[in-house]
Amino acid sequence: MSVSDFELFQSWRKVLDLCALRPGQAVTVLTSADTNEQTLRCAILAVRDKGAIANRLDLQPVNGGTSLSRDPLAYVGTTPLTGNRPALEMLKASDLVLDLMTLLFSAEQHEILAAGGRILLAVEPPEVLVRLTPTLEDRARVLAASATLRAARGMRVTSAAGTDATFALGDYPMLEEYGFVDRPGRWDHWPSGFLATWSNEGSAEGTIVLAPGDILLPQKAYVTAPVTLRLERGYVRAIEGGYEAGHLKDYMDSFGDPEVYAVSHIGWGLQKKAHWSVMGFYDREASIGMDSRACAGNFLWSTGPNNEAGGTRDTACHIDIPMRGCTVTLDGEAVVVDGVLVED
Repeated sequence: MSVSDFELFQSWRKVLDLCALRPGQAVTVLTSADTNEQTLRCAILAVRDKGAIANRLDLQPVNGGTSLSRDPLAYVGTTPLTGNRPALEMLKASDLVLDLMTLLFSAEQHEILAAGGRILLAVEPPEVLVRLTPTLEDRARVLAASATLRAARGMRVTSAAGTDATFALGDYPMLEEYGFVDRPGRWDHWPSGFLATWSNEGSAEGTIVLAPGDILLPQKAYVTAPVTLRLERGYVRAIEGGYEAGHLKDYMDSFGDPEVYAVSHIGWGLQKKAHWSVMGFYDREASIGMDSRACAGNFLWSTGPNNEAGGTRDTACHIDIPMRGCTVTLDGEAVVVDGVLVED
């Protein structure tokens, strides 16, 4: 069921409060052809309600003739800001950017953040935004888990399906997603609620077995039969299984770049309001699947770029793989057991 403008406006007000938006500050709402009109309308009303200046920057879409999917995360790195200096300077001059377009994995996003800007991505359907409106408790949960992950030097992931993989840690920063941007230079995604980092280059080793019910993104598909991925020296070296294994390999091979097989971020979901089943109720073009990424207790790992963490790998293919039923340990201490969060 859809939500009313009033409900979405109230959620935007809460989020802007959490972002500490002040009267007189300049907010640029970044939009493109696929921006949800209700999300845009309510965002601008909430910005004005806070006494801030609301600007809209609408840019033409790119990559449509190259990507194999309409999902905004199916082909990353090149965005409508690439080579568009006037638009970039406008965003750098803004106190807050509300990204209703999807600017992820781009050099321009890094430049905006390095200049002290703040960027909040919000592209899920309005009813998902309302249901997963962030709170201070979300931030506290993510930051507490981040302190534990930051201190660890090794992660091991196992499952009854046959997963047994290890990752060395410590060379890369934390990806702390709790749904709002409360300091200069911060990027976040509403909705979210998960924690990740990047394994040390060349350290990912072992076997990951996707069990029925695990999810592939941006395909937005639940796996129906086991898919086995062999990790060696930081890369996926083999993908074994039936149709879905072949489909995944064919998609990744279509980019013509061996770096698509590199292991990217690794972490786990912390959002108790997110639900694994939600993706199945949406058309594939309506959502990017944040419920499954953030669902509490999932093991979320990915392949492809690491440039958002300061690395040099900027390949256009990024696969996110949320998995259920895994046990995640940090230096031998469990943070997730059989898909359930370990909580103090």
